[in-house]
Amino acid sequence: MSATLSLPTLTPKDLASDQEVRWCPGCGDYSILAQMRKVLTTVGVPREKLAFVSGIGCSSRFPYYMNTYGFHTIHGRAPTFATGLRLANPELQVWMVTGDGDGLSIGGNHLIHCLRRNVDIKILLFNNEIYGLTKGQYSPASRLGTKTKTSPQGSFETPLRPLTTALSAEATFVARTIDVDVQHLTATLQKAAAHKGTAFVEIYQNCKIFNDGVFEYATDKSVKSDNCLFVEHGKPMIFGKDKNKGIRLNGLKPEIVDVGKDCGIDDLLIHDEKSEEPTLAYLLSRMYRPEFPEVFGVLRNVRKPTYEELLDGQINEQLAKRGKGKIEDLFAAEDTWTVE
Repeated sequence: MSATLSLPTLTPKDLASDQEVRWCPGCGDYSILAQMRKVLTTVGVPREKLAFVSGIGCSSRFPYYMNTYGFHTIHGRAPTFATGLRLANPELQVWMVTGDGDGLSIGGNHLIHCLRRNVDIKILLFNNEIYGLTKGQYSPASRLGTKTKTSPQGSFETPLRPLTTALSAEATFVARTIDVDVQHLTATLQKAAAHKGTAFVEIYQNCKIFNDGVFEYATDKSVKSDNCLFVEHGKPMIFGKDKNKGIRLNGLKPEIVDVGKDCGIDDLLIHDEKSEEPTLAYLLSRMYRPEFPEVFGVLRNVRKPTYEELLDGQINEQLAKRGKGKIEDLFAAEDTWTVE
């Protein structure tokens, strides 16, 4: 008679390491860490099959605080390490933690190619729109006019939009959430964990020291409803304190309308995160204040072959055609010569 083995039930405490968490008091990273530990108790993956990979920055301390496998790597190269780890051990669920400085500046090239390859890893980009660890310089995501130590008159550079960048790289899962919205953050992380392929999640994260309050419009309950559009698959795009504002498409341009005055609910855009065509998701990713409410939720969630699946397919095809082969034959193949 065979016994059925079941995974031990994990608790958030089981996923907390013995390292002292060292972020500034009030940092949004604390909330993300707490919700991450909770989420991983629900995904059915044992600790020995979880791994966190990070680059450089405040967010990149994350692996130290998780009682799982982890790698604190080098500036901007976390996608490279995460890709190699996933390919070498496909049984691992690999999470990559980066920031807007680490991931969008020196790491931008690596991030784009990881996304386009659709490697089955989960990417969390903590976006505080500032360089925190190096003490407050403007980052690739800093908004126009942001005054910092390196932009005392205000940044005049066009900010890089993480969601737009991810969609342009053909990412199969793209979402945005925010550090202090615990329920939304948890649900978004769970959806990312369930996705097969590269899951990219931008998390608005408050830097208490160098960019405090930059996302207050999305966290202050008195104004949040008018500034944020929370999209759900199959539902109309409606927002506002009284749920009387909506998004309608006028040609190729979204516009804000008053529901009941300008149009009815049936005239509003219906969110479709499953669409193979990413154009609508791209338009949503470019909706920014003050012209539009900013979008939160899953913009895109489609299933395409992962890098690992395609790679295994090629390998298996060649094995079927040519057999397993020998390493000695590989060394002696093609262009070889003898030096006497």
